[in-house]
Amino acid sequence: MDKAQLRQIIRERKQQYSRQELENMSIAIIERMMAHQRVKNADTIMLYYALPDEVDTHQCIETMYQAGKKVLLPKVIGDGLMEIRKYEGKATLRQGTYNIMEPVGDLYTDYPDIDIVIVPGMSFDREGNRLGRGKGYYDRFLSQTPSLYKLGVCFDFQKVEKVPCSSTDVKMDEVL
Repeated sequence: MDKAQLRQIIRERKQQYSRQELENMSIAIIERMMAHQRVKNADTIMLYYALPDEVDTHQCIETMYQAGKKVLLPKVIGDGLMEIRKYEGKATLRQGTYNIMEPVGDLYTDYPDIDIVIVPGMSFDREGNRLGRGKGYYDRFLSQTPSLYKLGVCFDFQKVEKVPCSSTDVKMDEVL
């Protein structure tokens, strides 16, 4: 199976669930993530602002921000390129590329200070291999920051036996 085929299979699996069902399934995943020792101990954490078919991170972003953590979110700046910006509250989000809500906060470039990166994906396997949406945004960013701890998050139905990989794909350290 190639990447395009696996993406199609996962899209079909996602369509079997309503938005409410996906939100309900997100709760247990986010609870596990919030209880994760690396997340609890993190001062600076990079997350993603979830699309409707992804594990919903909206409330945990606000919770971490209110708790005083430095929360970072990606902003698409070009074809396959993203930059990292500080999250400074929900009112500072604007609809960006692919209808993803993106921060307008300050640019963040102190990558070594990021304690953990929470990474979405279309699919993951037991080895930590990740299949993204096909544009390479996270792989390009994560390949520049190899020492960052990468925690992939997904629904159970997104896990597969083997994700097809290429040399440019970046493995996760752990998947929830």
